[in-house]
Amino acid sequence: MRKLGLIGGMSWLSTRSYYERINTLVQAKAGPRCSAPMLIESLDFTDLSRLSTAEEWKRAAGVLADSAKRLEKAGATAIIIGANSMHKVYDQVAAAVKVPVIHIADCVADKMAKDGVKKAGLIGTRNVMLESFYRQKLIARDIELLPPEMAFVDTLDRIIYDELLLGKASRQAERELKTIITNMGQDGAEAVVLGCTELEMIVTTQANVLPIYDCTRIHAEAAVDWIMGG
Repeated sequence: MRKLGLIGGMSWLSTRSYYERINTLVQAKAGPRCSAPMLIESLDFTDLSRLSTAEEWKRAAGVLADSAKRLEKAGATAIIIGANSMHKVYDQVAAAVKVPVIHIADCVADKMAKDGVKKAGLIGTRNVMLESFYRQKLIARDIELLPPEMAFVDTLDRIIYDELLLGKASRQAERELKTIITNMGQDGAEAVVLGCTELEMIVTTQANVLPIYDCTRIHAEAAVDWIMGG
Protein backbone atom coordinates (compact mmCIF):
# COMPACT_ATOMS: atom_id res chain seq x y z
CA MET A 1 0.00 0.00 0.00
CA ARG A 2 1.13 3.54 -0.75
CA LYS A 3 1.52 6.11 2.00
CA LEU A 4 -0.95 9.03 2.07
CA GLY A 5 -0.43 12.47 3.59
CA LEU A 6 -3.40 14.28 5.18
CA ILE A 7 -3.35 18.01 5.96
CA GLY A 8 -5.82 18.17 8.83
CA GLY A 9 -6.82 20.15 11.85
CA MET A 10 -9.49 22.22 10.10
CA SER A 11 -11.28 21.20 12.30
CA TRP A 12 -9.87 18.21 14.21
CA LEU A 13 -13.38 16.70 13.94
CA SER A 14 -12.89 16.60 10.18
CA THR A 15 -9.47 15.00 10.60
CA ARG A 16 -10.98 12.31 12.81
CA SER A 17 -13.67 11.64 10.23
CA TYR A 18 -11.11 11.26 7.42
CA TYR A 19 -8.91 8.95 9.50
CA GLU A 20 -11.83 6.72 10.46
CA ARG A 21 -13.32 6.55 6.98
CA ILE A 22 -10.01 5.84 5.24
CA ASN A 23 -9.06 3.10 7.68
CA THR A 24 -12.52 1.52 7.53
CA LEU A 25 -12.32 1.37 3.74
CA VAL A 26 -8.77 0.00 3.75
CA GLN A 27 -9.80 -2.65 6.25
CA ALA A 28 -12.72 -3.66 4.03
CA LYS A 29 -10.48 -3.94 0.98
CA ALA A 30 -7.25 -5.34 2.42
CA GLY A 31 -8.38 -7.36 5.43
CA PRO A 32 -9.63 -6.95 9.00
CA ARG A 33 -6.16 -6.49 10.50
CA CYS A 34 -5.01 -3.88 7.99
CA SER A 35 -4.75 -0.15 8.57
CA ALA A 36 -3.92 2.70 6.23
CA PRO A 37 -0.31 3.90 5.96
CA MET A 38 -0.84 7.61 6.62
CA LEU A 39 0.99 10.73 7.68
CA ILE A 40 -1.17 13.39 9.32
CA GLU A 41 -0.22 16.98 10.01
CA SER A 42 -2.89 18.55 12.20
CA LEU A 43 -2.76 22.33 11.83
CA ASP A 44 -4.02 24.83 14.38
CA PHE A 45 -7.39 26.01 13.07
CA THR A 46 -7.30 29.21 15.14
CA ASP A 47 -5.61 31.23 12.41
CA LEU A 48 -7.33 29.49 9.49
CA SER A 49 -10.97 30.16 10.40
CA ARG A 50 -13.30 32.55 8.56
CA LEU A 51 -10.63 34.03 6.33
CA SER A 52 -11.78 36.93 4.19
CA THR A 53 -8.97 39.21 2.97
CA ALA A 54 -6.48 38.44 0.21
CA GLU A 55 -3.67 38.77 2.74
CA GLU A 56 -5.26 36.20 5.06
CA TRP A 57 -5.69 33.73 2.23
CA LYS A 58 -2.12 34.31 1.06
CA ARG A 59 -0.88 33.45 4.55
CA ALA A 60 -3.12 30.36 4.66
CA ALA A 61 -1.75 29.22 1.30
CA GLY A 62 1.76 29.43 2.73
CA VAL A 63 0.79 27.46 5.84
CA LEU A 64 -0.78 24.65 3.82
CA ALA A 65 1.99 24.60 1.21
CA ASP A 66 4.59 24.25 3.96
CA SER A 67 2.54 21.45 5.49
CA ALA A 68 2.38 19.64 2.15
CA LYS A 69 6.15 19.92 1.74
CA ARG A 70 6.74 18.43 5.18
CA LEU A 71 4.42 15.52 4.39
CA GLU A 72 6.15 14.91 1.06
CA LYS A 73 9.56 14.98 2.73
CA ALA A 74 8.33 12.49 5.32
CA GLY A 75 7.35 10.01 2.61
CA ALA A 76 3.78 10.78 1.51
CA THR A 77 3.20 9.66 -2.09
CA ALA A 78 0.00 11.74 -2.44
CA ILE A 79 -1.70 14.40 -0.31
CA ILE A 80 -5.26 15.35 0.56
CA ILE A 81 -6.53 18.50 2.27
CA GLY A 82 -9.14 17.64 4.91
CA ALA A 83 -11.27 20.74 4.39
CA ASN A 84 -13.47 21.84 1.50
CA SER A 85 -12.95 25.56 2.10
CA MET A 86 -9.15 25.27 2.07
CA HIS A 87 -9.26 24.03 -1.52
CA LYS A 88 -9.37 27.74 -2.36
CA VAL A 89 -5.56 27.56 -2.05
CA TYR A 90 -5.28 24.17 -3.79
CA ASP A 91 -3.22 25.49 -6.71
CA GLN A 92 -0.57 26.95 -4.40
CA VAL A 93 -0.40 23.74 -2.37
CA ALA A 94 -0.19 21.51 -5.45
CA ALA A 95 2.56 23.70 -6.91
CA ALA A 96 4.65 23.34 -3.75
CA VAL A 97 5.10 19.56 -4.05
CA LYS A 98 5.94 16.97 -6.69
CA VAL A 99 3.43 14.36 -5.47
CA PRO A 100 -0.23 14.59 -6.52
CA VAL A 101 -2.71 16.50 -4.38
CA ILE A 102 -6.16 14.91 -4.72
CA HIS A 103 -8.80 17.64 -5.16
CA ILE A 104 -12.03 16.99 -3.27
CA ALA A 105 -14.29 18.74 -5.80
CA ASP A 106 -12.78 16.76 -8.69
CA CYS A 107 -13.69 13.56 -6.86
CA VAL A 108 -17.24 14.74 -6.18
CA ALA A 109 -17.74 16.02 -9.73
CA ASP A 110 -16.48 12.76 -11.24
CA LYS A 111 -18.90 10.71 -9.18
CA MET A 112 -21.88 12.95 -9.90
CA ALA A 113 -21.13 12.95 -13.62
CA LYS A 114 -20.84 9.16 -13.57
CA ASP A 115 -24.24 8.98 -11.85
CA GLY A 116 -25.77 11.27 -14.47
CA VAL A 117 -26.62 14.17 -12.18
CA LYS A 118 -27.33 17.27 -14.25
CA LYS A 119 -28.47 19.81 -11.65
CA ALA A 120 -27.46 20.05 -8.01
CA GLY A 121 -27.38 22.21 -4.92
CA LEU A 122 -24.14 22.95 -3.10
CA ILE A 123 -24.06 23.61 0.63
CA GLY A 124 -21.05 24.54 2.74
CA THR A 125 -19.25 27.53 4.15
CA ARG A 126 -19.68 30.98 2.65
CA ASN A 127 -16.60 30.78 0.43
CA VAL A 128 -17.48 27.31 -0.87
CA MET A 129 -21.00 28.42 -1.80
CA LEU A 130 -20.18 31.83 -3.25
CA GLU A 131 -16.73 31.60 -4.82
CA SER A 132 -15.76 29.86 -8.04
CA PHE A 133 -12.87 27.62 -6.90
CA TYR A 134 -15.21 24.77 -5.87
CA ARG A 135 -18.24 25.42 -8.06
CA GLN A 136 -16.22 25.52 -11.30
CA LYS A 137 -15.10 21.92 -10.80
CA LEU A 138 -18.73 20.76 -10.87
CA ILE A 139 -19.75 23.08 -13.69
CA ALA A 140 -16.83 21.78 -15.77
CA ARG A 141 -18.50 18.34 -15.68
CA ASP A 142 -21.71 19.87 -17.09
CA ILE A 143 -23.41 19.85 -13.70
CA GLU A 144 -25.63 22.89 -13.33
CA LEU A 145 -25.59 24.36 -9.83
CA LEU A 146 -28.42 26.27 -8.21
CA PRO A 147 -27.49 29.90 -7.59
CA PRO A 148 -26.69 30.45 -3.90
CA GLU A 149 -29.45 32.08 -1.85
CA MET A 150 -27.96 34.50 0.64
CA ALA A 151 -30.39 33.51 3.40
CA PHE A 152 -29.16 29.90 3.09
CA VAL A 153 -25.53 31.03 2.90
CA ASP A 154 -25.82 33.02 6.13
CA THR A 155 -27.62 30.19 7.92
CA LEU A 156 -25.10 27.55 6.87
CA ASP A 157 -22.08 29.69 7.70
CA ARG A 158 -23.46 30.35 11.17
CA ILE A 159 -24.28 26.69 11.82
CA ILE A 160 -20.88 25.48 10.61
CA TYR A 161 -18.69 27.99 12.43
CA ASP A 162 -20.72 28.63 15.57
CA GLU A 163 -21.93 25.08 16.20
CA LEU A 164 -20.45 22.20 14.18
CA LEU A 165 -16.81 23.26 14.38
CA LEU A 166 -17.28 23.36 18.16
CA GLY A 167 -18.67 19.83 18.17
CA LYS A 168 -22.30 20.89 18.63
CA ALA A 169 -25.10 19.33 16.61
CA SER A 170 -28.48 20.79 17.60
CA ARG A 171 -31.95 19.64 16.59
CA GLN A 172 -32.63 23.18 15.38
CA ALA A 173 -29.67 22.97 12.99
CA GLU A 174 -30.95 19.62 11.70
CA ARG A 175 -34.34 21.18 11.00
CA GLU A 176 -32.80 24.17 9.24
CA LEU A 177 -30.72 21.90 6.99
CA LYS A 178 -33.76 19.79 6.11
CA THR A 179 -35.60 22.95 5.10
CA ILE A 180 -32.70 24.12 2.92
CA ILE A 181 -32.39 20.73 1.20
CA THR A 182 -36.17 20.51 0.65
CA ASN A 183 -36.18 23.96 -0.92
CA MET A 184 -33.32 22.99 -3.22
CA GLY A 185 -35.36 20.02 -4.40
CA GLN A 186 -38.30 22.30 -5.08
CA ASP A 187 -35.97 24.53 -7.11
CA GLY A 188 -35.03 21.62 -9.36
CA ALA A 189 -31.93 20.11 -7.76
CA GLU A 190 -31.54 16.38 -8.43
CA ALA A 191 -28.95 16.01 -5.65
CA VAL A 192 -27.12 17.99 -2.97
CA VAL A 193 -23.37 18.21 -2.37
CA LEU A 194 -22.24 18.37 1.26
CA GLY A 195 -19.41 20.82 0.69
CA CYS A 196 -18.35 20.80 4.33
CA THR A 197 -17.14 17.75 6.24
CA GLU A 198 -18.85 18.72 9.51
CA LEU A 199 -22.30 18.88 7.88
CA GLU A 200 -22.47 15.09 8.17
CA MET A 201 -23.13 15.71 11.88
CA ILE A 202 -26.62 17.02 11.09
CA VAL A 203 -27.46 15.57 7.66
CA THR A 204 -28.51 11.93 7.33
CA THR A 205 -27.26 10.99 3.90
CA GLN A 206 -29.46 7.89 3.60
CA ALA A 207 -32.72 9.47 4.77
CA ASN A 208 -33.26 12.66 2.84
CA VAL A 209 -35.56 14.03 0.18
CA LEU A 210 -32.65 14.17 -2.31
CA PRO A 211 -29.55 12.05 -2.93
CA ILE A 212 -26.72 13.43 -0.81
CA TYR A 213 -23.14 13.45 -2.11
CA ASP A 214 -21.02 13.30 1.03
CA CYS A 215 -17.78 15.04 0.06
CA THR A 216 -15.75 13.49 2.87
CA ARG A 217 -16.78 9.93 2.01
CA ILE A 218 -16.10 10.46 -1.70
CA HIS A 219 -12.73 12.09 -0.99
CA ALA A 220 -11.82 9.27 1.39
CA GLU A 221 -12.73 6.69 -1.26
CA ALA A 222 -10.41 8.40 -3.75
CA ALA A 223 -7.65 8.46 -1.13
CA VAL A 224 -8.08 4.74 -0.53
CA ASP A 225 -7.96 4.06 -4.26
CA TRP A 226 -4.56 5.77 -4.24
CA ILE A 227 -3.38 3.89 -1.15
CA MET A 228 -4.37 0.56 -2.71
CA GLY A 229 -2.61 1.41 -5.96
CA GLY A 230 -5.70 2.08 -8.03
